[in-house]
Amino acid sequence: MSVLKDYKKRREFLVCIDSDGCAMDTMDCKHIYCFGPCMVDEWGLGEWKEEVLEYWNQVNLYTMTRGINRFLALGKVLLHVSQAYRNIPQIQQFVEWTEHANELSNDSVREAYGHTGQEIFKKALDWSLAVNLAITKLPEDLKKPFDRAADGVKAAHRAADVAIVSSANEEAVREEWEKFGMMESVEICMTQAEGSKAYCIGQMLQKGYDPSHVLMVGDAPGDKAAAEANGVLYYPILVRREAESWRRFTDEALPKFLEGSYKGEYQEQVVREFLNNLS
Repeated sequence: MSVLKDYKKRREFLVCIDSDGCAMDTMDCKHIYCFGPCMVDEWGLGEWKEEVLEYWNQVNLYTMTRGINRFLALGKVLLHVSQAYRNIPQIQQFVEWTEHANELSNDSVREAYGHTGQEIFKKALDWSLAVNLAITKLPEDLKKPFDRAADGVKAAHRAADVAIVSSANEEAVREEWEKFGMMESVEICMTQAEGSKAYCIGQMLQKGYDPSHVLMVGDAPGDKAAAEANGVLYYPILVRREAESWRRFTDEALPKFLEGSYKGEYQEQVVREFLNNLS
């Protein structure tokens, strides 16, 4: 497995694939069993648990904010809770921080707490750490590829270089892909350690790929934005229609990409379906 600095292009075409919620059916379970419940526990929201968890899942899974940073999501959901159910102290300060901070991570939240002394930052950090721990305890049978995803990855690899481009934890991504034999079809794995998805795609273009020969496969608006920022093509995996999307990728989208007829009317059609599915 190559690292980015040593990577060398093998073929003329490159397919970049997101992991969580795109190739691997790991996004829903993390939010449904970890992110949302840990927030309810940390802020004592048991009285409104059902309503709050439904709102958390709408924000993170089923609308145009799908895939946003965990702290942006936390601020958005807690602001709603504060307005609809009970006051969340210092929520405005936390939301303002998420909107202006240079980095949104455990380290930056810890730094904000040290700088301000505001309890909400400590609670946000405790919540985030609890989420990470809960994820490690998820049953293994919940972490698997979407139906037809492995077939799609293998089909891409027969004609193109394949790169994982994910904002998830590298160790978890590698473990999940290796478990199901999918890493054999991958040239390079880029995760949060390398940088943003847009940055990673940009770095791959510097390896000599023509932008019209690069396709980003993703499930969230952020994946589409990363592709657009680099002038490459985008193919969406539709939430709740993942198996259908992967079948279509293998049978329809990938051949069009390789023959040069993907850009234009076809891409506009699949992107329109993607946006409608999240609206």
